[in-house]
Amino acid sequence: MTFDFDLLRRWPDVEADNLFAVDASDRLLLDEAAQALASAPPGTVAVLDDHYGALTLGAAALHGATGIRVHQDALSGQFALAANADRAGLAGEYRSLELGEEVLAGARVVLLQLPRSLSALDELAGAAARFAAPDVLLFAGGRLKHMTPAMNEVLGRHFAEVSVSRARQKSRVLVASAPIPSDPTWPRTEHHPDVGLTVRAHGAAFAGTSIDIGTRFLLDFLDRMKPDADAAIDLACGTGVLGTSLALQRPMIRVTASDQSAAAVASARATASANGVAERLQVVRDDALGRQPDASAGLIVLNPPFHIGSSVHAGIALKLFEDAARVLAPGGELWTVWNSHLAYRPALTRIVGPTSQVGRNAKFTVTVSLRR
Repeated sequence: MTFDFDLLRRWPDVEADNLFAVDASDRLLLDEAAQALASAPPGTVAVLDDHYGALTLGAAALHGATGIRVHQDALSGQFALAANADRAGLAGEYRSLELGEEVLAGARVVLLQLPRSLSALDELAGAAARFAAPDVLLFAGGRLKHMTPAMNEVLGRHFAEVSVSRARQKSRVLVASAPIPSDPTWPRTEHHPDVGLTVRAHGAAFAGTSIDIGTRFLLDFLDRMKPDADAAIDLACGTGVLGTSLALQRPMIRVTASDQSAAAVASARATASANGVAERLQVVRDDALGRQPDASAGLIVLNPPFHIGSSVHAGIALKLFEDAARVLAPGGELWTVWNSHLAYRPALTRIVGPTSQVGRNAKFTVTVSLRR
């Protein structure tokens, strides 16, 4: 059996010459798990955090896996898997599911692309140990430059045996077995009395239960943000700090918090609930603002990510700026905080409208862009 990995695309995620839909760790994972995949009964293979479909489609096409259950934190990755599966004629070989019992129950083989965050790995490994079959083999792979001994330690909290493959093409696979089931410890909670906010976070949510310094800086400007807005959006909301703070400060405004990360969406809902605004803050999982109608919001707040996976790349910020411009009503405001060295102001002016600097500290710039 063969499979042409070169046909895989990242779309609808950002595409560029230096961004790839498959890497050597995908191929090594599939090779290390080949025997386990070939002998796995139908419906007993689970895939976690497949980037763009290489693991899922490779397991089906190369090793005959059927009934594959998949969880991807990034919605763009889920969409890319669907598009790649359609092109490969493999759309019926898998199901996309939320992280939890349904995706992992009775799994005999689990393939996992190692996340950068140890907290994310802890939640994923804990779920696998809790729900998968007692004889499960978990294959977790990544690029050597992003792997640390702490990853072995995290897996060791949830599995009695952890072994390490030989390195190949600057990639390596950790193999975990003999699960140690335990009660879930996610989401976690932290109260921040200086801003009057309780933050709840799942493992893969950016900044965890802390409030990152860019978001904290933007919080200083909440009272200046379009006072007459009746609808606001916290775009790329993370744990929902900005959206929850808006809902607390302005009881009459309708707030939507949006993120493509499943962990972020679950975290934002938990944060809203912990602060008593769950009924006034709608949280949605969306690729940018794809579900929002044109010219529907008077205010959007945004702390844009500047990484795509492990690569520093402006593409994701530009995509968010473009969707914000579409969704803002004429005269609406986009309030953005960004690392000053990224110099986003010309792009914001071109994409959204006249942009003014309203704050700057040693690291961050805050701007407001007026929709033309």
